[in-house]
Amino acid sequence: MKSTSALALALVVSTATASAQPVRWTKYTIPQTGTSMDFPSSVFTEEAGRPDGYGQRFRTADGRADITIQAAPNVENDSPAAFLAKKHPPSRIQYKRVTPRFFAVSSYRGDKVWYNRCNFSGRLIHCLLINYPAEEERAWDNTVTRMSLSLSGR
Repeated sequence: MKSTSALALALVVSTATASAQPVRWTKYTIPQTGTSMDFPSSVFTEEAGRPDGYGQRFRTADGRADITIQAAPNVENDSPAAFLAKKHPPSRIQYKRVTPRFFAVSSYRGDKVWYNRCNFSGRLIHCLLINYPAEEERAWDNTVTRMSLSLSGR
């Protein structure tokens, strides 16, 4: 019985130590558009395809969260409010901020939180889209904030 308890304690300690590793941040840039963002490369380690326009999708190794960094032409020269309205966002958005230069929206879909931010500059729209477990929402707050505030483009 003592050896089982010791093994369980050792597993808990090693798991806690592994999860306490600092997040490694990298500046991710889309060369064709100049879109860039601070990116937690030690969290999103798997490439998961390409979105429309330019950019990349990533996911966590266990698939519980995913992110898209994307840029696309603003063909109709929409304002952030007009572009968002054309996308017909769900009526029960939990967070919504729209300015002349960007929009940010967030809500729940099933057991996930989704967050989208798009910055408008010139003829391009630079976007961050992220989905992560709702039960981990507070743990993701600082990561999502840093990515969102670092999103930029020319």
